[in-house]
Amino acid sequence: MWVFRNFSNLLSKLVALNSFVILLVILLAALSVTEYACYLVNSQQVSGQELVDTLNGFLWKISLVTFIIAGLFHYFTVKKIVSPIKHLSIAAKEIKEGKTPSKIESSATGEMKGLIENFNSMSETLSSVQEQREEMLKDIAHELRTPLTNINGYLEALQNKVIDGNPELFGSLLEESRRITRIVELITELNSWNNGNYFLEKQFEQVKINHVLSESLTAFRLKLQNQIMDMQFNIEDAGILGNRDGLMQVFTNMLQNILDYNTGTFLKINGEIKNNRYIITFTHSGRFIDPEKKSMIFERFYRLEESRSTKSDGAGLGLAISRSIITAHKGSIGLDTDGTHHTFWLNFPLHPMTQ
Repeated sequence: MWVFRNFSNLLSKLVALNSFVILLVILLAALSVTEYACYLVNSQQVSGQELVDTLNGFLWKISLVTFIIAGLFHYFTVKKIVSPIKHLSIAAKEIKEGKTPSKIESSATGEMKGLIENFNSMSETLSSVQEQREEMLKDIAHELRTPLTNINGYLEALQNKVIDGNPELFGSLLEESRRITRIVELITELNSWNNGNYFLEKQFEQVKINHVLSESLTAFRLKLQNQIMDMQFNIEDAGILGNRDGLMQVFTNMLQNILDYNTGTFLKINGEIKNNRYIITFTHSGRFIDPEKKSMIFERFYRLEESRSTKSDGAGLGLAISRSIITAHKGSIGLDTDGTHHTFWLNFPLHPMTQ
């Protein structure tokens, strides 16, 4: 509809321009003939049929000159109006061919300026998505290469009778296979939330978010007690509109992330209502996170370890999935840190019926 409206406005401009040019031709010809006729009559140089013939000849000449002037004016004006469309067409063709077009620069105004700005924004978004897709494919290949290489190596050795099968070997193969399965399942889950399939597959309902968080803490209590001596929980009652399983996965991912990277003995979890929002914070001491790169930990496959050792059970997808789930709940997630002291925060809108 927006494109159609811009096209209609452009068409209106062209119609107005054409009408103006036609009017200009008529006015120039009429005024010129009138002035010339008055001049001839006043000078008494011609009269009768000779006057008519002279005026007819002058009319043809002035019409030709006026047509040329108006035609040039019309050509350059229309060219200025249509030029941005030509650039848009070329850029659209480049996008169709899988290329990234350069930013369109134009001095257009009004609706055409808005169209060009939106097209440039769309082009930048498509380019960013393509880069993220290529990076994701590289990350997936990196994550799957090691377990697949190990499996293939063991199987080739078994086939060539270099080694004999035993329960320990088969257990190692099974663990590598399970690792691949976990990665695929995580990618599937992340893609499900990102594509908005949760509206069909994961029903939203009124949920007591404090109950879901408490259940998650109960499930992790033993593991937390083994690592952390001082734990403080302060969770207010609140209700939101959400998916219980999705929220449970978010809290599970957060707690598992704390256990995997914790370096201190203190954990504080706070859940409270502020400005019609429900805010949950997880505060602890953990491995170093560069404050300037704190947002990167929510990206797919990002890990704190530069080596990204495949011995880690995590695939670098837990926090990325959490962000997708929270975004689906119209909430937000973030991290405040000085490098070693971290506070992860979750922000959810309260449901009007449960306030």
